[in-house]
Amino acid sequence: MSIMKFESFRAGSIKSSPSMAVSLAAKAMRAKGESVVDLSLGEPDFETPGIIIEAAIAAMRGGKTRYTGPDGTEELRAAIVGKFKRENGLDYAMDEISIGNGAKQILFNAFLGTLEPGDEVIVPAPYWVSYTDIVILHGGVPKTIACGVEDDFKLTPERLERAITPRTRWVLFNSPSNPTGAIYTSAELAALGEVLERHPHVLVMSDEIYEHIVAGDVPFTSFANACPQLRERTLLINGVSKAYAMTGWRLGYAAGPKSLTKVLNKMQSQSTTCPASISQAAAVAALNGPQDFVAQAVAEYRARGELVTRGFSAIPGLEVRAPEGAFYLFPKCAGHIGKTAPDGTVIENDTALASYLLTAGKVATVPGAAFGIEPYIRLSFATSRENLLIAIERIGEALTRLR
Repeated sequence: MSIMKFESFRAGSIKSSPSMAVSLAAKAMRAKGESVVDLSLGEPDFETPGIIIEAAIAAMRGGKTRYTGPDGTEELRAAIVGKFKRENGLDYAMDEISIGNGAKQILFNAFLGTLEPGDEVIVPAPYWVSYTDIVILHGGVPKTIACGVEDDFKLTPERLERAITPRTRWVLFNSPSNPTGAIYTSAELAALGEVLERHPHVLVMSDEIYEHIVAGDVPFTSFANACPQLRERTLLINGVSKAYAMTGWRLGYAAGPKSLTKVLNKMQSQSTTCPASISQAAAVAALNGPQDFVAQAVAEYRARGELVTRGFSAIPGLEVRAPEGAFYLFPKCAGHIGKTAPDGTVIENDTALASYLLTAGKVATVPGAAFGIEPYIRLSFATSRENLLIAIERIGEALTRLR
């Protein structure tokens, strides 16, 4: 009897989220009573601020529980326009805003609505785990460019120039970066913009979801600030998940030329219809309300970043670059590849190392392979300092047992 195949070829060409898979494995171990420190998910450990929660409750009690337009409520679009003006000095009209169920859906809508089969998307690696799979799912071809620790995890103008072809549709930047914490300076973005000026067929997608989480002395610069001449082919992606501890509320947004946001909103009208009305009301409160929480959270992230940078830099075999933003450390672990675990297992790559750290060290990390570059591991420090100190000790001890 033959087994029916349900998955399409395109669906079969991508994988489930690696970071979520690691987190689920860690949760399964915890369910069995094992003590596991989970550094796999990029999710703030803070509670959503009360003022945001109260705004959501008020919206529910006020009957704001129905469909909105695909592009969201007028109140939220106005709040987003105000945010860009107030925080970035950027002027966008109400119809230049698109709102989705998380920044990931904005990415999904953008590639769904703009890619033809075979179109190329330039993605510097390491990259967030979903970028390339979303491109593939919509018929595009991700063209990754390895930018390791020796490159400060950043794409150079020369390498960008070499990567562009007549089939290039998008180039995708992420600053501050997940998984590295690297931030492009204004001058670095301007230099990349000079290259893109020579290629008017290439669109720019700038994922700025970690905009507020700056851990070092390098300030955040929006691509649209650094390259205003490319405004009409630039899509800025942002959201409330990271800055306001609202990951489960699923609310992301984008700003770009009207002709582009119109495409995104059309895609949404045929998928989720609209963002959740309650989450939109909450996001209005987040963007328009007091920003004390953001400042307090960022101060804590900075302290944690310094803690993990010191701790993991002291472990032999790890090459650590201090993060400039976001809440991740991305140490190179080449010094441990090829070693043998106490049970005789050879650590052939960073995937094997992450597996070893989970089983032997009881710390969940994500291998660099998930982000398109090896050998690295990603460590999220969006957890308590106590957990981070335990993780540093456990990883250090587990690595000393490798021979």
